[in-house]
Amino acid sequence: MRVVSSAEIDQVLSFPDLIEALADAFRGDMVTPVRHHHEIDRAGFPGTLLLMPAWTGAASSESFVGVKVVTVFPDNGARNLPSVQGTYLLMDGVTGEPRAALDGTRLTVWRTAAASALAARYLARPDTERMVMVGAGALAPFLIRAHMSQRPIREVLLWNHRPERAESLAADLRAEGLPVTATADLEQAVRGADLVSCATLSSAPIVKGSWLKEGTHLDLVGAFNLAMREADDEALLRGQVYVDTPAARHEGGDVAVALKSGAIAEAHVQGDLAGLSRNPLQRASVAITVFKSVGAALEDLAAAMLVWRKITRQA
Repeated sequence: MRVVSSAEIDQVLSFPDLIEALADAFRGDMVTPVRHHHEIDRAGFPGTLLLMPAWTGAASSESFVGVKVVTVFPDNGARNLPSVQGTYLLMDGVTGEPRAALDGTRLTVWRTAAASALAARYLARPDTERMVMVGAGALAPFLIRAHMSQRPIREVLLWNHRPERAESLAADLRAEGLPVTATADLEQAVRGADLVSCATLSSAPIVKGSWLKEGTHLDLVGAFNLAMREADDEALLRGQVYVDTPAARHEGGDVAVALKSGAIAEAHVQGDLAGLSRNPLQRASVAITVFKSVGAALEDLAAAMLVWRKITRQA
C-alpha cells in the first residue's frame, strides 16, 4: 500500500482535471452510503469520528472502494495539533486490497474547491471577472485557483475578519501571480462582485442579500453546522438556490437553517450537482444564483481515484 502525502497530491492534481473528474462522478453511478458520525465521550478531550464511505458502481470502467476517516478534537490547539485530521483509504474494488492511504485533509480542500468551481461552471455568468473571497483560511487559496480555472477572473478581493491575515495571504498569492488584493470594505467589494465565495466559520450572516447585484453567483462553503451562517435569508430568497447533494437540505448552515426556520420553502432549492452535471442550467444573465456545499463522499473517491491514476502513470 502506498502512502500519498499532501505534497504528492499537490504535485499531481490540477483543477481542470479534478473538476472534470467530479463532473463525471456526479453523472455516474457511485454508491455513497450515509456518513457515520460518532461522538467520542472522554473526560478532558472529547472528540468526533466521521467515516465517509463510497464505491464505484457496476457501470464504472474502474472498480474502487474508498473511505475517508476524519477525527475532530477541538482541544488539539493546546497540543499544537490541528483540530481536524483525516486519512483517505483507497481500495481495489474487485479484491478489496488496500492501494493507497492519502492525506485526507489535503484531499478535502482540493475536492471542496473543485466542487464549488464545478457549480460555478453551471451557475456563474461566463463573463465573470470580479471575485470576492470571504475568509482567508486554508480553503481560500484553493477556491480562488479553482474558480479562476473556470471563469475569466481578472480581479480578486480578499476579506477576512482579521485584516492582517487577509493582507498576508493576498501578498502570498500575488507572489504566485494571482490578481489578489486585500480589502477591509466587504460591502463595497460584494456590491461590485460577479462571484462571491465564502469559506468561514461564522455563526452570523456576513454577506447580505441586499448587497448582491443582478447576475452575481454566491458560493457558500464554510458553514458546516446548524449554528453557522455565511449569508442572510434575503440572499437565499433573491437567488436560485442549488446544493451539492440533498444532504445540504438538513446539514450545514445557510440552506438547512433557512429551510428549518421556514424562511425558504423546500421548492426554493432548485437542484443539486448531479442534476446540473446531467442537465446544465440555461442561466439568465440577470439571475442571482446560490450554491451551498456540505461535502460528499463521492467527491473524495473521485479525487482519490484521480490521484491514484496520476501517480501510477508516473511510476
